[in-house]
Amino acid sequence: MSLPVLNQRFRTWWQPRRGLAIAEACVIGLVAALSAVFLKVGSGWLGTWRVHSTHFVPTWLALPAIGLILGFVAGWLVDRLAPEAYGSGIPQVKATLANVPMTLSWRVAAVKLLSAMIAIGSGMTLGRQGPTVQVGAGLAAGLSRWVPTSPDHRRQMIAAGAGAGLAAAFNAPIAGVLFIVEELLQDLSGLTLGTAIIASFIGGVISRLLGGGSLDLNLQLTESSSQFSIPEIPFFVLLGILAGLLGALFNRGLIFSIKFYKRLHISLPLRVALAGFISGVVVAMLPTSFRDNTGLRESLITGGAHPTVAAIAFAAQFILTLIAFGSGAPGGLFAPSLILGSCLGHIIGVCELYITGVGSPTTYALAGMGGFFSAVSKVPITAIVIVFEMTTDFNLVLPLMIVSVAAYLVADKVVPGSLYEKLLELKGITLTKEVLMEGALTKLTAKDVMQERVETLDAEMSLEEAMQSFAHSHHRGFPVVEDSKLVGIVTQSDLLKIRESTKHTLHERNLADIFLKEIMTPVPMTVTPIHTLGNVLYLLDRYQISRLPVVDGQKLIGIITRADIIRAEADHLNCDNRTPKLRPEPSYVVYQTRSPSTGRGRLLVPVANPETAGILLQMAAAIARDRHYEIDCVQVMLIPRHSSPSETQVRTAKSRRLLRQAEVLAKKWRIPLHTQIRVTHDVAQAILEIITEQHTDLILMGWKGSTSTPGRIFGTVVDIVIRQATCEVVLVKLGKIPQSPVPNPLFNRWLVPMAGGPNSRLAIKLLPALVTLGNEPKIRLTQVFKPSELKPDMSVSEQAIRHLMRRCKLSSTVVALPVQADSVAEGVINLVKTEGYDVVVLGASREGLLQQAIQGNIPEAIASGVESTVILVRGAIHNY
Repeated sequence: MSLPVLNQRFRTWWQPRRGLAIAEACVIGLVAALSAVFLKVGSGWLGTWRVHSTHFVPTWLALPAIGLILGFVAGWLVDRLAPEAYGSGIPQVKATLANVPMTLSWRVAAVKLLSAMIAIGSGMTLGRQGPTVQVGAGLAAGLSRWVPTSPDHRRQMIAAGAGAGLAAAFNAPIAGVLFIVEELLQDLSGLTLGTAIIASFIGGVISRLLGGGSLDLNLQLTESSSQFSIPEIPFFVLLGILAGLLGALFNRGLIFSIKFYKRLHISLPLRVALAGFISGVVVAMLPTSFRDNTGLRESLITGGAHPTVAAIAFAAQFILTLIAFGSGAPGGLFAPSLILGSCLGHIIGVCELYITGVGSPTTYALAGMGGFFSAVSKVPITAIVIVFEMTTDFNLVLPLMIVSVAAYLVADKVVPGSLYEKLLELKGITLTKEVLMEGALTKLTAKDVMQERVETLDAEMSLEEAMQSFAHSHHRGFPVVEDSKLVGIVTQSDLLKIRESTKHTLHERNLADIFLKEIMTPVPMTVTPIHTLGNVLYLLDRYQISRLPVVDGQKLIGIITRADIIRAEADHLNCDNRTPKLRPEPSYVVYQTRSPSTGRGRLLVPVANPETAGILLQMAAAIARDRHYEIDCVQVMLIPRHSSPSETQVRTAKSRRLLRQAEVLAKKWRIPLHTQIRVTHDVAQAILEIITEQHTDLILMGWKGSTSTPGRIFGTVVDIVIRQATCEVVLVKLGKIPQSPVPNPLFNRWLVPMAGGPNSRLAIKLLPALVTLGNEPKIRLTQVFKPSELKPDMSVSEQAIRHLMRRCKLSSTVVALPVQADSVAEGVINLVKTEGYDVVVLGASREGLLQQAIQGNIPEAIASGVESTVILVRGAIHNY
């Protein structure tokens, strides 16, 4: 049997089926359980070693030192190897299941397992249940990548892995299933429930067989079952209300702690080390019983602890958990929530026993565990089932229900929404119902997916020329335009039909006498930019066509094909980072200087290349001096997406040296100058933020002159700035870079093509400031006319000359001469090469800058075709 046949059979055998899903769920449950046991044993061993070290080294030295060192190691592992492993891990799993592009893999699972073991073993009051959820999900995600499956199947396996991790950590398989349904996937389909139940069951059984006790609680210490009577209901309601209020306060504290650490501007390893050090200092000052968390928990559950001890334990656990979790340490909130609930329940139970003489503090402690867990995680059903599975005490069900539901209602009223979604929002990820439910076909529009660079044919083109165009292109159809407006569409089938119908009556030479407008399909089917991909796909299928032009009014702005839709849907299903789901974090200013604000406006100059920064700054200074503007000079530093701009450490020495060039020039010309260095995920976003914050009037940017990026005219950053910046935009493609710091010899001969549009007048207004950079500059205004025009109208150029003569108080020579050429780009390029102009100033319209006209992108064609400096001007955009 041949190898291709074997490969085909192998792929067919591995196709997603119910049997494969069950087998995967079994493997996932087994591996998740082993990981949970390893995490429990490893963190327990480290914790025991930490406590025993106080027998040989002074407590005040041992505990803080161990917390500092192990905390740093845990933070370093996460920061260097898998930044996605920070925190509890549940928000990351929830985001992944919502198709948000976030890495979840074996690497993340391994780093999470090791770092969580170290962090918990260092003495930080964090739980291992949250990490086991991410570890199980990461292992399942890795397995789903190894086995070729569908996206839905992959999501189900990840959810099953998360449930198995929780079930193994708590020895509570039912709770693992409910947590998937209630919080993570919110899916009740048969396959989802089946795989979740199998994985959670195997995870719980394997964990129990390997000796895992429920949350390290030796519940056999309770000599009698829980007690509950009707008169105690008000006290349980009171416990639920208190748990809800304190749980809401706890959630607010977590958010505050995270934001506080961000304001410290230190790296993740240092933050976790600081949290470990503080935890060690606080625990060293507490009684000896607080060093053994397992013994403290058992004492609270069995009612052996004094209410004062319970109160101290609640306060200490509350504060230390905020300190540890806010640092980003790899650890969860389940265990701290249960301990805090048991402390609160124990206090209420003792008070109730003192007042009425009946009741059991143990019952209140267990009910408090469920109530506080429900208030923090907003999963009341899971909270009830977790505590019930840990105790297997039916007498506890009613108290648990009363406390958990009351706590959930109060907490959700005080602080609405899921804690995990709020934690994701701090990272710039927003999960809404629409994000969870909608696919690419309903979320994305034609504008998001269309190809902006469209090859078109002119309606006056002959059939012979059209056939040549088809021969030189891989496209099977072209939009047909007339005066930049879409008038029809022509395909290879149309050409074949017309050729067959005329071959008996026309000779080959007659093809030159047939024009496209005679054979094209007029009034073609089109879509608008706001059509969803579902609408586009319906039209493609309904009319059995392969492409649809995208029009705005009658103007052609793009084209969309079946392949474009398939690619967009694949990116969406595979969580490709090109799918627009992440809201980027704002840029962050790491350095800035300020001058007195005495100018009439603001001019922004982003600088990046030291070789070109000097010339750009001289141009900016000339414009600022002419208009009495202040200059904002910015250096933007790009960082990876997984790092926060407000937390990432960067070196600014080189950037400051670059900004000092601007400071020297501004001081020489007495221009107010403000400088800043910004850290960002997106350069264009940072520039737009500055324009909005500083109310910028003009931005002057360098431009390389051409781009090879598909679908881009000027390049990603420049395209976005042109589209969205409301101020004037000036792009500069520099020609030959001078060896000396004085660029004056380069800027003596100026060419300004005139088209009569508003931005041409803007270019003329900018010229008096720029020509000061030359020595006795000479300016030529030109208009490009077709060779067929006998008497070109030069009134626009003559009016511009009068304006320049009034503004330019120089002995400049200004002339206006026409040039004949078939296209604007060709005429300007030939003129520059023939007469050797140093600078070309183009006052192109906004349409010309953003869209590709029928004869090509004129500004890019000119900039690419000449070695001189090219300046492009676009006026301010006014939003009414």
